[in-house]
Amino acid sequence: MSKEFNVPPVIFPVGGNPAPTSQQRRTPTAPFPANPGIPFMSFDIAAATAATTAPSSFTATTLPYSAAPFISGGGSLNFGDEQPLLLELGINTRQIWSKTISILNPFRIKPTLHEDADLSGPFLLLVTFGLFQLLAGKIHFGIILGWITMAAMFLYVVFNMLAGRNGNLDLHRCVSLIGYCMLPMVILSALALFLPQGGAVVFGLAGVFVVWSTRVCTKLLVELSAIGDEHRGLIAYTCFLIYSLFSLLIVF
Repeated sequence: MSKEFNVPPVIFPVGGNPAPTSQQRRTPTAPFPANPGIPFMSFDIAAATAATTAPSSFTATTLPYSAAPFISGGGSLNFGDEQPLLLELGINTRQIWSKTISILNPFRIKPTLHEDADLSGPFLLLVTFGLFQLLAGKIHFGIILGWITMAAMFLYVVFNMLAGRNGNLDLHRCVSLIGYCMLPMVILSALALFLPQGGAVVFGLAGVFVVWSTRVCTKLLVELSAIGDEHRGLIAYTCFLIYSLFSLLIVF
């Protein structure tokens, strides 16, 4: 059953939009009463613009010092005077090259070049040794780093036990000397790539290069310390064991 609803008719004006009804405009009032005790500063845009465009009567004074910018620490911002990045990191490439070349001649060793110990050159030689072993199909990076650490500690203990209270060999210099004297082992690992593995030629070359490394390392240890020549044989035997161990990685 449907139910009817009475809807009032909608009348649209004929002339377009209906005329706006006149309403009384309210004047804005402040939310709080004005307090005469609070000072109020008016801001005039026109006056501010004129003040900025007017010529200023302020005269710049010259400073008694140079206005060049300085950075903390007393250095200037002139990048032309900065040292190379390797020198700032403590890596002297010329010194590393001189130390490496001095190892090539086992009969004319310059111990004065190795008075300043560093680890950059030995690390480079050990990485090169590991890369040559990798070309031979042997992954020995961890073994090389582990053995060089144990060898340095072993030589450090033996040397200071022999020297007693007069021993002046620290572990940092010990690692540096053993690392630089690894150069013959690096050359042997490069030559072993072109030789049959396990042959008599490889064993003969390994013996020669082990004696080479032993002689250089013993000479440097004796010359740079105050131990003298009375314990040269024991130090040479210790170095011989160390480099014989590394030669086994190449031969086998």
